[in-house]
Amino acid sequence: METLTIHKDEITWHPACKTDHIPEDGGACVLLGGRQIAIFNFARRGEWYATDNECPHRQQMALSRGMIGSQSDEPKVACPFHKKTFSLKSGNCLNDDGYKIATFPIKVVGDIVYIGL
Repeated sequence: METLTIHKDEITWHPACKTDHIPEDGGACVLLGGRQIAIFNFARRGEWYATDNECPHRQQMALSRGMIGSQSDEPKVACPFHKKTFSLKSGNCLNDDGYKIATFPIKVVGDIVYIGL
């Protein structure tokens, strides 16, 4: 797959996977440029999110396997090991101010999921 470059925002869009590779109301991990990125298909909300796959609490590559939900209308993912919860929008930890994860722009074109880096 080719890389699509958008000069307006200086974001390079990378094809990550097909939409049917990500379970509805769940996540999966892709490797882009040597970095593990968790992609979430929050089907109940009709939204897609991309974050680092590494939970900073114990440096485990696990967030793509975490449970997604909402907290006061904020979409979140909970680490499957120690239940630290992170906003899928901002990356802020919602139950411990000492942690944060990176988030990435994401878009779906046809049946392809693109991540902006």
